[in-house]
Amino acid sequence: MISKEILQKVRKIEIRTKGKVNNLFGGEYQSAFKGRGMEFSEVREYTYGDDIRQIDWNVTARSGDPFIKQFEEEREQTLMLCVDISPSGIFGSQGQSKMELSIEICAVLAFSAIKNGDKVGLILFTNEIEKVIPPKKGRLHVLRLIREMLTVEPKGTGTDISEALSYVNRLLNRRAIIVLASDFQDDQYDRQLKITNRKHDLVNIFINDKFEDELPDLGLVPLRDAETGEEVLIDTSSEKVRKEYQKKREKAKHQLRDQFLRMKIDMIELETSASYIRPLMTFFRRRMHRY
Repeated sequence: MISKEILQKVRKIEIRTKGKVNNLFGGEYQSAFKGRGMEFSEVREYTYGDDIRQIDWNVTARSGDPFIKQFEEEREQTLMLCVDISPSGIFGSQGQSKMELSIEICAVLAFSAIKNGDKVGLILFTNEIEKVIPPKKGRLHVLRLIREMLTVEPKGTGTDISEALSYVNRLLNRRAIIVLASDFQDDQYDRQLKITNRKHDLVNIFINDKFEDELPDLGLVPLRDAETGEEVLIDTSSEKVRKEYQKKREKAKHQLRDQFLRMKIDMIELETSASYIRPLMTFFRRRMHRY
């Protein structure tokens, strides 16, 4: 049974995100993620004026008469949402957690996809694959995806991006749009990033909370890593400690941007304290100009 509270949360997300899709993102999504082009449809007999480059020589040889290949534009695509639900996503200092922001941005993309006639699927992961929902069309299917993201109870305690991408590559045989939403608190996933980006259209969404970038002056503060359980005592009253921490965080974020740029992978940076509308619109328009 699904609780009334969960149904209300799903409905609230639907109302909030569908409004933005209808008013802002629907057309931009279609322009940013174009179809795969032309797909073979059938063969027919050659007639005068047809392009001889389209002749199907195998059929022609069997029949003794010239036949040409016909193609039609393939519009339908598959959007696979690959969402990190590891414990670090629970954190949020600005009114919403990183996980809540991930769910909302994924809902926006899912509703944009079905408005465009595309299929949407979902993979939830930690350091293991937690849930897989195959791609389908329709509003009810998207509502199910939102419900699963809201109610899933992960078994894993860490993050394994490499395993998640490897699973996606085994699951999908045809080229798809892969959206990877995570705070990227992991390493050694470069190889799978390259493979996935070569096989599919990969977009990385980096979810961040500004409290993770700057330590407040609160004296001695015990900090616990949500994924490893490791605890350390930090003297936040020390300006040197605060600056060193901030410097380390900025370096890590800069390395992440450089890594994706070097691999030619699209990246959207989102903050729990700020609206996602501007970063998402900027991303869509950047892709529209590129293609």
